[in-house]
Amino acid sequence: MSALVFLAVLGAALLHASWNAMIKSGASKLTSMLILTVVQGGFGGFIALFSAFPSGAIWPWLLASGVFHSGYKLFLAFAYEQGDLSRVYPIARGAAPMLVLALSGYVLSDALSVREVAGVLVLGAGILMMARGVFSNGESRRLVPLALGSALMTAGYSIVDGLGARASGDAVMYVAWLFILDAVFFTPICLALRGRGVFRARGKDWMMGSMAAGASYGAYAIAVWAMTVAPIALVSALRETSILFAVLIGWLIMGDKMDRSKALAAALIVTGVALTRL
Repeated sequence: MSALVFLAVLGAALLHASWNAMIKSGASKLTSMLILTVVQGGFGGFIALFSAFPSGAIWPWLLASGVFHSGYKLFLAFAYEQGDLSRVYPIARGAAPMLVLALSGYVLSDALSVREVAGVLVLGAGILMMARGVFSNGESRRLVPLALGSALMTAGYSIVDGLGARASGDAVMYVAWLFILDAVFFTPICLALRGRGVFRARGKDWMMGSMAAGASYGAYAIAVWAMTVAPIALVSALRETSILFAVLIGWLIMGDKMDRSKALAAALIVTGVALTRL
């Protein structure tokens, strides 16, 4: 992985943590997520006007991606209704690279060195340690299956989008269309679950959701591009440094508690990143 790709993925990780914090701060997590998805779909539609139309071979990847992204956002929104950013986020993001790594030997052709695998595993250990407070601090355990569901969806779209973007040869076009389909799938799901009231939001919420959409779009566009030039499992793992950013945002801005366990987990995350970069 080159220095350019490394720094780009770290920037994407910061953007990812930031948009999650925006969603978490919203009055209704599902409404905030819907606003993000609709605005993001609009971004995709605009960019698609200036991009090539996907070929027939790309559509199965795009359709699968739309399903995975919608499931990811649904699980994540419900998880944020149950717990803090610094608890939900580590579980939701932490299990994903482990799943991608486990599957990469079967469905991907990327070859990782022993050091890179060690970096992924150390990073994952730190992320999982970050989440254990849900059991020791009396927090809602309902968030665990919801966050794990989000992680499963993340693993799914990480593999699908890495392969799909490579097959398309145009990451910009691919990301534009996947977010269009995400909005097409996610909107009726929200309407079915909460009715038309899910669209009721203050102007402030629409502004925050739109900002989150911009950060989310940028973060994922960078990630998908990186997956076209670097090993998918490694990019997926490095993106999880967003955990460190999310914990800092939760602690310094949102008032989440910082304890020794979180500090140790953060140290493991930094160590894992170093192993993937040396």
